[in-house]
Amino acid sequence: MSSERNGGGIPRRKLLATAAPIAAIAAALPRTARAAEQAGGQQPVRLGIIGLDTSHAPAFAKLFNAADDPQHVPGCRVVAAHPHGSRTIESSMKRIPEYTEAVKKHGVEIVDGVGPLVERVDAVLLETNDGGPHLEQAAVVLRAGKPLFIDKPVAASLADTIAIYRLAAERSVPIFSSSSLRFAAGTQAVRNGSIGDVTGCDTWSPCATEPSHPDFFWYGIHGCESLFTVMGAACETVSRTSTPDFEHAVGVWSGGRIGTFRGIRRGASGYGGTAFGTKGTATVGLFDGYRPLGVAIAEFMRTRQPPVPPAETLAVYAFMEAADESKRRGGGPVRLAEMMARAEAAATERLAKLPA
Repeated sequence: MSSERNGGGIPRRKLLATAAPIAAIAAALPRTARAAEQAGGQQPVRLGIIGLDTSHAPAFAKLFNAADDPQHVPGCRVVAAHPHGSRTIESSMKRIPEYTEAVKKHGVEIVDGVGPLVERVDAVLLETNDGGPHLEQAAVVLRAGKPLFIDKPVAASLADTIAIYRLAAERSVPIFSSSSLRFAAGTQAVRNGSIGDVTGCDTWSPCATEPSHPDFFWYGIHGCESLFTVMGAACETVSRTSTPDFEHAVGVWSGGRIGTFRGIRRGASGYGGTAFGTKGTATVGLFDGYRPLGVAIAEFMRTRQPPVPPAETLAVYAFMEAADESKRRGGGPVRLAEMMARAEAAATERLAKLPA
C-alpha cells in the first residue's frame, strides 16, 4: 500500500496524531525488510498453527498447502499445528477434533504444545479463537524470535493487546493482526485513494458476543477493522448506543471526521459499508474470502514488514474497549487516549506475571 497515504488516501500527517503510548510501541517495531532465507523462489516458509478451534485454521492450511487449488497462495507451507486454544469456551473447544482432522488431510503434523511447535517452524499463525490465552501463547513465539500473525481478536482485552505488541517491540520480532475483511479489494482501493481523502465512513457486520471478551472483540471486530482501514488510526472519541439486538458506535476522528460501526444481532446482516470521500463514495467492508489475507500473510513472512501499522491495530482495540466504556457510562463519549493510558498500566502488570 502507498507509503505516502494511509486510511483511504488521507495524508499521513493527519492520521498519525495518535496517543504517545501507541506511537512509542509502533516506533520500536522493525521497520526494515529482512529477507527470509526462503525468499527468491527457494523453499517455502514453514508455518505452524496454534489453535485448531476455528474454521480459519483449515482454511489457511488449504490455502498454503493445496498447490492444485485455484486459491492456492505460494511461498508458505503449514507443517505443524498445536490443536488447543480455548479450554473454557465450549463453542470453540468442540470444534477441535473436526478441524484437527481437516488440517491433517493437508499433511500437517499435530504436536502437543506451543514450545514443540515453535521448534519445527520458521513463523507462526496464532489462530486460537479465544483471545484469552493469546498473550501467553504469543510470548513463547516472540521469545523464540519467530514472525507472528495473530488472527482476530489480538487478545481478550486492550491491556493484553498492548502487552503483546510491547513484547514484540522489545524482542524486535515482526507481528501483525487483521480481520480478513481489511484486505477486500474495494476497501483497499479506498484506503489507497480511489475516492480521494476519506471524510467519513459507515460500516456494519454481525456482532455476536462472548462474555469473556469486550462486546465488539468477538465478532464486531470485522466491521470495526473495515472502518479503521479506510479512516486510519486517529480516532479521538467514541460514543455508543446499545439495545439487545443492535449496536451503534460513533467515532470522531481528527479534523472532525465521523465514522460509525453498526453491530447487528437480529434480522438481515452480512458485511458492508459506505465510505465518503472528496471525490466520491464507495462500498467497503465486503468479504472477499481468505485468499487476500493469505497473500498478505505470505508477503509478511517473506519480507518481515507488517502490512498493518501497529498504531492502527492498537487504535482499533482502543475504539472497541472505549465503546464498552461508553455503554457503561450511558452512551457518553469516551476518549481513546484515556483507555490507552489505563490499559498501559495493566499491560505492565500482565507482562510482569508472564511465565518465564
